[in-house]
Amino acid sequence: MSPPLLRVNNLEVVYHHTVQVLKGLSLSVPEGAIVALLGSNGAGKTTTLKAISGLLPLEDGEIVDGDVEFRGASIAGKLPHRIARDGLFQVMEGRRIFEHLTVEENLEVASYARTDGSDLGDSLRKVFHYFPRLRERRRQLGGYLSGGEQQMLAIGRALVAGPSLLLLDEPSLGLSPLLCQEIFRIIEAINKDEKVSILLVEQNARMALAISRHAYILENGKVVLDGPSERLREDRDVQEFYLGSRAGGRGSYRDVKHYKRRKRWLS
Repeated sequence: MSPPLLRVNNLEVVYHHTVQVLKGLSLSVPEGAIVALLGSNGAGKTTTLKAISGLLPLEDGEIVDGDVEFRGASIAGKLPHRIARDGLFQVMEGRRIFEHLTVEENLEVASYARTDGSDLGDSLRKVFHYFPRLRERRRQLGGYLSGGEQQMLAIGRALVAGPSLLLLDEPSLGLSPLLCQEIFRIIEAINKDEKVSILLVEQNARMALAISRHAYILENGKVVLDGPSERLREDRDVQEFYLGSRAGGRGSYRDVKHYKRRKRWLS
C-alpha cells in the first residue's frame, strides 16, 4: 500500500502561547481521495487546516508537538507560500476573494503558486469549464458577485494554482441548498477528473459524508471517531448528533458516554 499524500501525526497546537486547541490529533489523506473532517463549532477543524497549510503564525498560533507530512516530507513550520508551491492549497472559510479585482484578475493572482510552467490560459479554461458562470462574469469585480459565485471563484482560484491536495473550509457556508448541491457536485468532479485529493471541513455532515471516502470527527481538539464514510453514515451516534435524527434537535457528541476514539473501522 502506498503511503498517504498527507499525514498528520499527534499534532498539538497552541494559540497565544497558552490556549491549547489541538491535542494529539492524527489523520491522513490518501492520494486521490476526499476525506471529511467533521465536528461542532470550536472542535478544532479550521485550526487543523491552518496548521497543515502554514497559516497558524498569522493568528499567533504554533505547532508545539507532532508533525505534518506532505508527500513524505515534513512541512510543519514551512512558510505558507512555499507549501502552496509544493501543491497544497487552502480555500479558507468565508471565500476571501479580492473584491476590488475582477474575476479574471482574482484567478490570475493564484498563478504565483504555479511551478510547472503550464499556460495560464489552459487553467482559466479549466476553471470556466467547471464554473461557466465565472466565464460570464470574468470582467466583473469580485465584490459584486453573489455568495455562491464568490465561493466558485475561491475554488477556481485554487485550481489555477495547480494543487495536488486541496483543503476546503466550509464551502457550503451561507449558500442555499440548491447552490450547496452544485458546489459539492463540482468538488466531486474536480476530485475525479483532475485527480486532486481533498481534505474537506464541512458543517453539512450529510453532504460531506456523501462525497467522501473516509471521515474524522473532532471534539475538543481530538479525533473521537473515524472510519469509512459509508459506515459512519450508518453509525447511530453519528446519525443522532450530526445527521439531525435526534428527537428534540442536534446535541453534542460530547454527550456520548463511550467517548474514547473507536478504531473498529480502521482496517
